[in-house]
Amino acid sequence: MSRRELIRMDAGELAAFLDEQRTLTLATLGRDGWPHLMPLWYAVEAGVPWAWTYAKSQKVRNLERDPRCTIQVETGTEYGQLRGMMATAQCELVRDRDAIASIGAALAQRYGGGALTDELRAGMRKQAAKRVGLRFHLRSVVSWDHRKLAGTY
Repeated sequence: MSRRELIRMDAGELAAFLDEQRTLTLATLGRDGWPHLMPLWYAVEAGVPWAWTYAKSQKVRNLERDPRCTIQVETGTEYGQLRGMMATAQCELVRDRDAIASIGAALAQRYGGGALTDELRAGMRKQAAKRVGLRFHLRSVVSWDHRKLAGTY
């Protein structure tokens, strides 16, 4: 078995990893062709990360020009503990206010840890007017979990 195969996460491991991590890095292409990297909070629906951001942000402008992007979620401070996933994707810009509010509510629940009250839902709906949802249609996914190497490099 190749080392690449050895460290790959299976579907269950990848789902658990995405559930426990907190920050996704989004890479878009700027007008000048250079990568533009930004961190985002995210929620996972049906195994796919979703996020939201301000509609006037640079990342949205980049995605309007070219919806291709790369996303990465990673953790670990030592080689033997490195874990992550990287995916190429087409990013769908979601402009439906109800859908955006739903993404915001999922993020509030994930990062705030509380119940989704009517007041919180109303707040997310109000914020949705200024935001865009980011739905990542994954094309290729690569994952790694160096803990599987058991200290052999």
